[in-house]
Amino acid sequence: MKRVVITGLGALTPIGNNVPDLWQSMINGVSGAAPITRFDASKFKTRFACEVKNFDPLHHIEKAEARRYDVYTQYALITVAEAVKNAGISFEQLNRDRIGVIWGSGNGGIQTFQQQVMEFAHGDGTPRFNPFFIPKMIVDIASGVISIKYGLRGINFTTVSACATSNTALIDAFNYIRWGKADMIISGGSEAAINECGIGGFNAAKALSTNNEQAATASRPFDVSRDGFVMGEGAGALILEELEHAKKRGAPIIAEIVGGGMAADAYHLTGTHPEGEGARLGMLAALDDAGLTPKDIDYLNAHATSTHQGDLSELKAAERVFGRESAINISATKSMTGHLLGAAGAVEAIACIKAVATNIVPPTINAVDIEPEYKDVFNLTLHHAQHREIRYAMSNTFGFGGHIATAVFRKYED
Repeated sequence: MKRVVITGLGALTPIGNNVPDLWQSMINGVSGAAPITRFDASKFKTRFACEVKNFDPLHHIEKAEARRYDVYTQYALITVAEAVKNAGISFEQLNRDRIGVIWGSGNGGIQTFQQQVMEFAHGDGTPRFNPFFIPKMIVDIASGVISIKYGLRGINFTTVSACATSNTALIDAFNYIRWGKADMIISGGSEAAINECGIGGFNAAKALSTNNEQAATASRPFDVSRDGFVMGEGAGALILEELEHAKKRGAPIIAEIVGGGMAADAYHLTGTHPEGEGARLGMLAALDDAGLTPKDIDYLNAHATSTHQGDLSELKAAERVFGRESAINISATKSMTGHLLGAAGAVEAIACIKAVATNIVPPTINAVDIEPEYKDVFNLTLHHAQHREIRYAMSNTFGFGGHIATAVFRKYED
């Protein structure tokens, strides 16, 4: 099968509105959590989140065009534009029949849906829905809009596997390219669910932290005092390309994607398997796909959302895969970005790729009192970034419904 490389990256996140800013904030251990500004959250159990900051879509998209898109699609377009620019792509010189888009989102246009339903409910019963309501809302529209913007006629669809969505998209893109079905695929994910429905719904599920008095440090994966995840938003975009195609056009090769594994907990509607069974299977499948052993992995970007059962079950799975004597570095970048839901895997893939490219492991911040069982087992990269040789990095993502997706990236070697 063909080799697949990463030639472009784009990001819009709570701690950086482009890849350089995101990475600098990550290695500096910056928290993106702050009081919610999107709506009046004073009556909600959770009143803080990791919002994208200083964002104006009109700095990137024409006003008439922006009105046709939900925020999650705006985020997608902006990050893809950065990735395309950084990859040095001139689509006019390429075969656009063999360039596709596989995008992901867990919720799609939830802001549009909420707005339109509330307007109808508060009206006189006369239906006055926006003609763009449906295309703004549906979860697959971002991939369609990206393809329309660049005239890409290849493989095009959207993955939805809750918080495993972006890794699922990346693995699908990886597979289609190595099978020879495409030369290049734009992949990633976007999410914009910081609104009344998003916060209220996750509050009702008892998934969010309610540590309103310590918002900046509330996302504390692996810490015994953690009380739920912190909602994030944003997008991450990656250009996946067949190696020879990339070399032929002189593309900047950042890293290589070498494996992907998917599995299921088959256990609970929202909770992870207590022993991390699905996580274990996903990591083992990714290793097998990449032709690697556990000892080959230098860095694991953990799913680690800062929920009690979720973090502990992932550590148990990691112990079962890597052993208690492993020299692996593990870190939870959600401690900084919050949980970007369907976009999490894309942003964390970028973290892995930058780690591989720079030999820097981004830290886990805010965690002080580590789970006693694992306090002295793994290097959880606490508080500060660490320098080490990183040849292989693994990224875990898990979603409601038991969805598991794990991707493996390698330092590029010709």
